[in-house]
Amino acid sequence: MQREHSTDRRALMRQAACVAGAWAASNALPVVAAGEVQHHPRSLLVDEHGAPWGARRLETGQAFLFNYPYTASPVFVFAFEREIKPVELVTESKQRYATPAGVGPNRSIVAFSAICAHKLMYPTAAISFIGLRRGGAGEPAQVIHCCGDNSRYDPLQGARVIGGPAPQPLAAVLLEWDAARDQLHAVGTRGGEMFDAFFDKYAQKLELETGSSLRKPVGATAIVQPAARYSKQWRSCKV
Repeated sequence: MQREHSTDRRALMRQAACVAGAWAASNALPVVAAGEVQHHPRSLLVDEHGAPWGARRLETGQAFLFNYPYTASPVFVFAFEREIKPVELVTESKQRYATPAGVGPNRSIVAFSAICAHKLMYPTAAISFIGLRRGGAGEPAQVIHCCGDNSRYDPLQGARVIGGPAPQPLAAVLLEWDAARDQLHAVGTRGGEMFDAFFDKYAQKLELETGSSLRKPVGATAIVQPAARYSKQWRSCKV
């Protein structure tokens, strides 16, 4: 098991190093180098009863959510039909980075922060304005769409912005998959984190919703739920 985890970490570092080398050689924008991963505590994805949420429990093309790396910061996790490969993206501060490849049996599972990069809208227990929805004309079949400002992101391309005013992609959440046990762990993030602005904007609201301090770490486990159960109402978008 430890060997598999080490292999996953080495693979992530190789992806970042290869991209960083290519950008450096071409005198491109500033690069988030091989150590670019924002490390957070390692959390096992589990169901509400504490049983590990295996990769094979994720329904293809359906949205699921868990909170990471804080109890108040939601994350989308998806399994798609095809392998997800790393792509090169750039943050609002002009830092380039490589998005993580998909994990799981088909290398098709990815996770992204569910905090919109523009108005910082996010799924709450009562309602969500941001979710996985059908893409419009000329867009992928499914997009992450925030109805609050009409920002749209492509989950098959590292959650890059494909429409609307969002200034950067959604931050990616790094996952590791233990094939022998079919277990998923969240281990960090990559890209432009929005946590500081998010907590500043919604401090009082988040404390009321969660009943805890804003930056309380999720801990050793993070509970996964279908999107439909995470929020009571999913606002439809008028395009």
